[in-house]
Amino acid sequence: MTSDFLTSLRTRHDKGGTDALVSVCSAHPMVIEAALLHGAARQQLVLIEATCNQVNQEGGYTGMTPADFRDYVFAIADRVGFDRAQIILGGDHLGPNPWKSLPADEAMQKASDMIAAFAAAGFVKLHLDASMGCKGEPAHLSDSVVAERAVTLARRAESVAAGQAVYVIGTEIPTPGGATEALDHVVPTTPDAVRDTYQVHEQAFRAALPDAWSRVIGIVVQPGVEFGHEDVAVYAPQAARALVATLGDLPGLVFEAHSTDYQPGEALAQLRRDGFRILKVGPELSFALREALYGLDAIRCFLDPEAVPLIAVMEQVMLQSPGNWQSHYPGDAHTQRILRHFSYSDRIRYYWPASEAEKAVTALMQSLDGVALPETMISQYLPRLFERVKSGALAADPKTLLLQSVRDVLDRYETL
Repeated sequence: MTSDFLTSLRTRHDKGGTDALVSVCSAHPMVIEAALLHGAARQQLVLIEATCNQVNQEGGYTGMTPADFRDYVFAIADRVGFDRAQIILGGDHLGPNPWKSLPADEAMQKASDMIAAFAAAGFVKLHLDASMGCKGEPAHLSDSVVAERAVTLARRAESVAAGQAVYVIGTEIPTPGGATEALDHVVPTTPDAVRDTYQVHEQAFRAALPDAWSRVIGIVVQPGVEFGHEDVAVYAPQAARALVATLGDLPGLVFEAHSTDYQPGEALAQLRRDGFRILKVGPELSFALREALYGLDAIRCFLDPEAVPLIAVMEQVMLQSPGNWQSHYPGDAHTQRILRHFSYSDRIRYYWPASEAEKAVTALMQSLDGVALPETMISQYLPRLFERVKSGALAADPKTLLLQSVRDVLDRYETL
């Protein structure tokens, strides 16, 4: 069972194992397909997570409920021949965040309904995050209040999941999706903060849900990694030494790290060695997909000078609906234009499901279907894939190149 695999993460770490779960946090169908193909090639479980804003009982920004998202992922798995039993579904930041403008009682009722929907849909890994204040409350709540609300959410999940769910506690600041300002430095979570979070949650769970406490497998902390619009804070093991040492005080738990996108392979390997056995990645996967789409489109536009560039279509789509980027990208019009397409935070990912974007991508793929892509153009516009195409290790067809671009990101997480 996948829950058994999750509850054994700490045991395998203590025995010197180097495996980690890469948490794929994306709703893009090609990213999910690439993740499943990556898992199949390595004969690994695949963890796919949805956030509370992305998917919830009201539809979230994807328009999908947890059951809808499950069926969506399973349909992709069936199409590519990946065993559904090898998929771990997770819910991330499950708490009142989507409804924090409401009074706490109302927001927590909606959060409880949400986690019940996740549990009923077969999501096994549930991240309890009630750290944010609701209407009339401070932005960040005390550990005791957060733990009390986490137990409330777990109790609702337990009523549905019948002891099959596993839990992750804790949160990170800033909230998910990347920092919104330049990164001068990112401070790892302090040992006292980790111990306090652990102890207050342990006390609350043991008093109310002792069996569920045995299935709390991880704690989200900030190891000192983050990405902004134009820069990346790379893991510095020395700076995180005191944090890493606290793992010995957290029996049964591993660390979960968010925003590990764009970390070098050696940094990811060191995170695993230091006990960060759940590594979340999302925007980098869709960033890599966008890079490959734009590369293929550059080839298409050279071969067919009358083609409408994909980047022009996406620019128009984003300008017509600025809600998902305007408040996030600072600067003048020129700077914002660059960020719309090339920011590490990759907020263009919200726009690929738009009808005009889907039509443009479909037109791109159809125009290149059966076309012999010149190796020299692949060298120019998709250079990371060129050597494999030239050697014959990688087929030079558009979909293969797109999927491999995403899989290359996931491959980096396997660096020892």
